[in-house]
Amino acid sequence: QVQLVESGGGLVQAGGSLTLSCGISARPANGYALGWFRQLPGKEREFVGAIMWRDGTTQYSDSLKGRFTISRDIAENSVNLQMNNLRPEDTAVYSCAARRGNIYYSPGEYYWWGQGTQVTVSS
Repeated sequence: QVQLVESGGGLVQAGGSLTLSCGISARPANGYALGWFRQLPGKEREFVGAIMWRDGTTQYSDSLKGRFTISRDIAENSVNLQMNNLRPEDTAVYSCAARRGNIYYSPGEYYWWGQGTQVTVSS
């Protein structure tokens, strides 16, 4: 059983930056993928990006690539989401998730989920 806890959400002005962190209850096995998803108001949950724990390989949503960066902190057992040049349309609940195996874009492929953290970008 993997437990995930997000932190770092809040209110930020457009153009600003924010870093979210996902604390993981147990050291993920090398074959785990850790993903970040977001759910905009009234919309379906969507893929932001993900990282393979074993080697740090990342994949991103094409629309967010270049502004968002995912990294892992092996010592802290956490995965971070660095968000730059934030826009009001980035306002959403951001969640981290984990699965055994490779990175998938579909949230249905992830077994464990955090509770989510709200990010609000003001114009």
